[in-house]
Amino acid sequence: MKNILFLDIGSGTQDVLYYREGIELENCPRFVLPTPAKNLAKQIRACAEKKQDIYLFGRNAGGGFWGAINEHLEKNLKVFVHPQAAFALSDNFERLAQKNIIITEKRPENTIALEVMDFSMGFWQSLLAMAGLEYPEQVVAAAQDHGYHEGKSNRVGRFILWKSLLFEHAGKAEALLYKDIPKEFTRLQALASSIGNSYVCDTGIAAVLGALSIDKIAKLSHERGITLINIGNSHTLCFLLYKEKILGVYEHHTGLLDAEKLWEHKNRFAQGNLSFEEIFDDNGHGALTLELPKEAQGFSPCFVLGPKRNMLIDYDVEFIAPAGDMMLAGAFGMAYGLKKRKDL
Repeated sequence: MKNILFLDIGSGTQDVLYYREGIELENCPRFVLPTPAKNLAKQIRACAEKKQDIYLFGRNAGGGFWGAINEHLEKNLKVFVHPQAAFALSDNFERLAQKNIIITEKRPENTIALEVMDFSMGFWQSLLAMAGLEYPEQVVAAAQDHGYHEGKSNRVGRFILWKSLLFEHAGKAEALLYKDIPKEFTRLQALASSIGNSYVCDTGIAAVLGALSIDKIAKLSHERGITLINIGNSHTLCFLLYKEKILGVYEHHTGLLDAEKLWEHKNRFAQGNLSFEEIFDDNGHGALTLELPKEAQGFSPCFVLGPKRNMLIDYDVEFIAPAGDMMLAGAFGMAYGLKKRKDL
């Protein structure tokens, strides 16, 4: 029996499915845990309470510990970081130097060493063993990667991912389950190396695949266009789906949206009347659509998932929960994507 660990690493939680071949998804073990960046932030704050300088080592990963780093610096405590781990904070090392973050390959004396990572094999070996589960044959993971784009805003650079999806892969979400990772996606490359060079993908792609894993939604998309909104802790994404293909992508920062604004954006986006520049100038990532067919009928059915989904509770939407668990939509989606690629 093959076991696969599917990890969907967000900004607040990592949502995990322990897939067991031949067993219904509903009966597979699952976990919703704090994301590694949140745990690192907790460690940094503990060091600050003890007035200890810190040295960060490891590799590129989620940067959800920035707030704790700023608090550390505000207390006149020193932050040292290994060059590889520094990419988790910024691709711009001059920016880090301006904040008095010191980049060095050698750990200074009298500092507390803290590891930066998205995935720790030791952690998962211990947790699974305590749960009576074997370490899996394969790990598949999703994380959001803005990418490294020299001389460009990472908000602009991130749309390279979505342009690739729409124009190079005909909107097929499963095509962005990567083994051969584009060079600009340095976080995904580090993650793939950590998990054993298996499949990795963006969390947005995992969410789309999770929605399409629901038979009702996949079938409806062949009858008419549908809208999928994933309201995450940090980012909100909206996808226009028709015949199980993505014809449009919208991405904004959740903290800059309220229900009325998001709904107004969604309506214009579904009509192809929302520009990249409008969302980018609003400090979001942008919007992009292909030609929208009349047969899609305006993409009016709207399905919503994500930990902040209650933002749209008073609107004409349907909340969805693949295999009965909304938080694991991305993990279920990766499993569905591998099946579509005939690799599961």
